[in-house]
Amino acid sequence: MATSTANSIELLAGNTACAKAAIAAGCRFFAGYPISPSSEIAEKLARLLPEVGGRFIQMEDEIASLAAVIGASLAGKKAMTATSGPGFSLMQEHIGYAAYAEVPCVIVDVMRGGPSTGLPTSPSQGDVMQARWGTHGDHPSIALAPASPKEFYELTVRAFNLAERLRTPVTLLCDEVVAHMYEKVDMAALAKLPIENRKKPTGAPGRHLAYAPGEDGVPVMAPFGDGYRYHVTGLAHDERGYPTQNPAVIAATQRRLHDKIEWQRRDIVQFETVDCNDAEVVVFAYGIVSAAARQALRLARAQGIRAGLFRAITLWPSPTEEIAALAEQVDRIVVAEMNLGQMLGEVQRAAGNAKRIDTCLKADGETITPEEILAVLKAGRETHV
Repeated sequence: MATSTANSIELLAGNTACAKAAIAAGCRFFAGYPISPSSEIAEKLARLLPEVGGRFIQMEDEIASLAAVIGASLAGKKAMTATSGPGFSLMQEHIGYAAYAEVPCVIVDVMRGGPSTGLPTSPSQGDVMQARWGTHGDHPSIALAPASPKEFYELTVRAFNLAERLRTPVTLLCDEVVAHMYEKVDMAALAKLPIENRKKPTGAPGRHLAYAPGEDGVPVMAPFGDGYRYHVTGLAHDERGYPTQNPAVIAATQRRLHDKIEWQRRDIVQFETVDCNDAEVVVFAYGIVSAAARQALRLARAQGIRAGLFRAITLWPSPTEEIAALAEQVDRIVVAEMNLGQMLGEVQRAAGNAKRIDTCLKADGETITPEEILAVLKAGRETHV
């Protein structure tokens, strides 16, 4: 059993933490295209993967990158890519393919300002809704939002675990600040994180129903080349993987894709609360904005405002049940995010009363400051008294 010592402490940037975590989680294939502010992930994995027998390939664009990742995953390897907003947009069709064909993979999106080419090196949280609804049709979605380099490591491992367990693509939504900030990290403690692998068939090769679900709604997954005969397609398909137009079969598949996530929702959805027991107002934040919110809480309480923090770690599935429960206890919720209100609607929907919601929104390439959140806390209190 590894123990924490001074020698196990490393100073890690967020993107480096992500790359190291991918190796620890068992990732052995990366395909990507350089794009700031995520490029350091690719650069680091280009060095680390060959050392563990893995493969790195720079593709011609982001579309091809995720296609290669899907192929590697079908061949039995844990695989990932990393990009930013414009590249994430290009990947959307293949994200839908991976969701419908149930191909586990991890997509890291280090968000920058936009739309279009936007602000290549400036922070944003502008891809939150794209992570849920970017690809067409009804599809499941899991997206995690780290708030520090250490958590970027932890959530990268968790993203691989969820992808493998549920046979689904998982997105890591990291803002530029977390990707490039440095933090001292105890690597010995992180080495104890559990690692999960996809379930494989135990019977002899031959006839194989590739999409026959287990009790958890997730089919086992046979790697290509192991002798199991099956078909993979992005078309609506039956349990063999062959295309079908049967409405009953299609409906059952669509429902199962969502149910396999919903059945494990309580394990998937993660969040943190700070000073919420006696709070009159709670700040909803995620990523680097939650750091500003923590300081705003300290400033607010020093001025007699009982403020708390709800930090969303899992953005999708949305923590609606948890927000709804908290909304019953407080007078107001302040939504703080680096966009013009992408999670705002989710909080309003969960709280059930839009009049109780105030906002601190920003989409100019600058981070939200504690003073800006404090100003909303103070102004809202005066308005609601």
